[in-house]
Amino acid sequence: MSEGGAGHDAVGAAALETLSELGHFNRWMYETVRPHCDGRLLEIGSGIGNLSRYFLDEGRDLVMSDVREGYVERLEQAHPGRRVVSIDLVHPRFEAVYSHHLGQFDTVVSLNVLEHIADDVRALENCRRLVRPGGAVVILVPAYEWLHNRLDVQLGHYRRYTRRTLSAAFARAGLEVSRAFYFNAVATLGWAVTGRLLGRDQIPQAEATLFDRLVPVWRLVDRAVSSRVGLSVIAVGRVP
Repeated sequence: MSEGGAGHDAVGAAALETLSELGHFNRWMYETVRPHCDGRLLEIGSGIGNLSRYFLDEGRDLVMSDVREGYVERLEQAHPGRRVVSIDLVHPRFEAVYSHHLGQFDTVVSLNVLEHIADDVRALENCRRLVRPGGAVVILVPAYEWLHNRLDVQLGHYRRYTRRTLSAAFARAGLEVSRAFYFNAVATLGWAVTGRLLGRDQIPQAEATLFDRLVPVWRLVDRAVSSRVGLSVIAVGRVP
């Protein structure tokens, strides 16, 4: 996340801490994106490593990254000996500053980051530059603009997406979309109630913990709806 003020940082940090306790949900998210992540991986916006740890536990060749110095330091402390770098996807001199990273990865994966960046197409273009020809860019972002509410504002979200709008951004960035689908159908209602109906500006810990316990049920719901609806949308783009 390269944009947003201190207030967004604080709310985002609190959200990451809440999500870090949701082991069933984090594993579900990981297992959903894992089939699309091959070879040498770069994770953009690793945060405090909520998903990184699953890649590392499986022995994957993963380079973690974040634009915020505090997160980089925390990742280095939590995973000594693992490579952690700082990357700003919209740096005005991206190709010069990060020349040593260009074309060095088989997959770039980024979860809940793109919505924090005003120029999302530019960010995707730079993701493409980091990947070898034939490699993949895997992105997960919040779904449905009609769900945009106080929670999104507090978290510093510029927008939410659909399969169509995310695929269009991929195409403008020179990425060939091989698959786009929704994830976590049941939470769509929860986000609407929490952020719009109740007007809350943080993810409530108690409700999140209960949601996590019921993840086996929510996974069945996603299968039943064939990933045609969800709180998040995932796209996989190939580098020509």
